Amino acid sequence: MNFQKVAERLGITQERLEGLQETILKRASWPEPRLMRFEKAISGIESGTAIFESNEIVFGYPKIRRAMMLGPALKRHFRNRVVVEEKMNGYNIRLASVAGEVVALTRGGFICPFSTEVANRLIPNEVFEENPMIVLCGEIVGPENPYVPKGIYPTNDIDFYLFDLSKKNCRGTLGPNKTHQFAEDYGIKAAALFGEFRIKNAYEKIMGLVKQLGRRGREGVVIKDPDNERSPMKYTTSETNCHDLEIAFRYYNDYALDFFLSRAVREGFQSVEWAESAEDRLARARRLGESILLPLVETIQQKKNNEQIVQQVQIRVKSLQTAREFEYHLRRSGLRAIFDEPEPDDDGYIIRISRLIMSTNDKTQSLLEGSPW
Repeated sequence: MNFQKVAERLGITQERLEGLQETILKRASWPEPRLMRFEKAISGIESGTAIFESNEIVFGYPKIRRAMMLGPALKRHFRNRVVVEEKMNGYNIRLASVAGEVVALTRGGFICPFSTEVANRLIPNEVFEENPMIVLCGEIVGPENPYVPKGIYPTNDIDFYLFDLSKKNCRGTLGPNKTHQFAEDYGIKAAALFGEFRIKNAYEKIMGLVKQLGRRGREGVVIKDPDNERSPMKYTTSETNCHDLEIAFRYYNDYALDFFLSRAVREGFQSVEWAESAEDRLARARRLGESILLPLVETIQQKKNNEQIVQQVQIRVKSLQTAREFEYHLRRSGLRAIFDEPEPDDDGYIIRISRLIMSTNDKTQSLLEGSPW
């Protein structure tokens, strides 16, 4: 690896880059191609940025800030017009061609073997043959998503939706217009584009979209500058906030406190901004309360019955080698999982996975035995 060339592309000195090794910059020698990844954001470089031995860099996807009061946020953050897309509910992945092979990078900068197989199945070969420098930023969704399984999208297993484009060795993204044109040109599914709106009309339009999406169990919207000069913002539905809390309280000791608090606070701000009636506010409170108490009680009862707290998911793979590598990838990521025997299915295999939720298991058992909080 040419550290001088890489440092120039990152916008830092070679000495600074070398000093970050094994602290912020971590080596990953498996699976190939080998890389170094930024475990944390530093010096304006996003976490998850990956540097390959070929000196190519795939920058981390920028964090999107969240609007809490939608109307004021639109007026303060954007200028004349906004583009509104659907926010997909899955896991974030970046696809790039490195040394002639398409790889899928997680948000943390790891190569995910399962996502790489999915990408090679769903993305046309000519995408990277004709655009070797392109990076596809997208969401993997569906009921056979091993991280965030959701049956709310039109697929029986798993799918990829493009939501942004970037280029290797370059910071930033190419913007919504180029992204949707690229998706159309190559027949790639993209996050739904709801339209472009003037700021003075945008609030009512977006509020209506969010309510519709909520009724369908969808996550929310991403609001973008059509000229790609201002950073995007996101805004989520009440239904997805409550569903997130339902999952988090089911596995309450495996989530950070901010995960719980931020979603509850969003509900308060949204209720006020929407000027809800007493009846609607009570319905929101009931929805919020049920998402907290019911899954928590179920977890405690399960453990009281001497049952393990697990999350059941399944994946579909073409190659058993992919399944073995994905099992190792989960262990490397600190997740414990039990893989059932593969079940042949058409031209591949279905594999059921039980993710062991260790911290919640241990904490619940301890509390049931009388330990103080």
